[in-house]
Amino acid sequence: MKVLIDTNVIIDNLASRVPFDSDAKVIFNHIATNRIIGYVNISSITDIYYILRKTFNNIDSKEKIKTLMSLFEAIVVTKEDCFDALDSLVSDFEDALVVICSEKEDLDLIITRDLELLKIPKAISPSDFLGLLR
Repeated sequence: MKVLIDTNVIIDNLASRVPFDSDAKVIFNHIATNRIIGYVNISSITDIYYILRKTFNNIDSKEKIKTLMSLFEAIVVTKEDCFDALDSLVSDFEDALVVICSEKEDLDLIITRDLELLKIPKAISPSDFLGLLR
């Protein structure tokens, strides 16, 4: 199964944000053991790094990004993807870009805690996703 992991779930794991980190850690473990294939929008990496730097030093933040990039497939965001997201019915640009990129890569699901993004049929919460795997 190929899934896009939204920024909030990635940060839940990398920054150990309680109580959300437990589901995120299980999802990362499924990616690390090749039970699922995890994708991340490359445009999210700078946001993830910026948020990690609020909690960790520069070296630790970079190591966490290296770990992330070693586990995940990266989706390159193109100019066309941005235009498609701007023209999307999804009002939030970042959410629209997540949807556009997941469609471009023909991914099965988007795993997110974003309440607006969860309104998209392809989106699922981390706990609901883990329930599917059981």
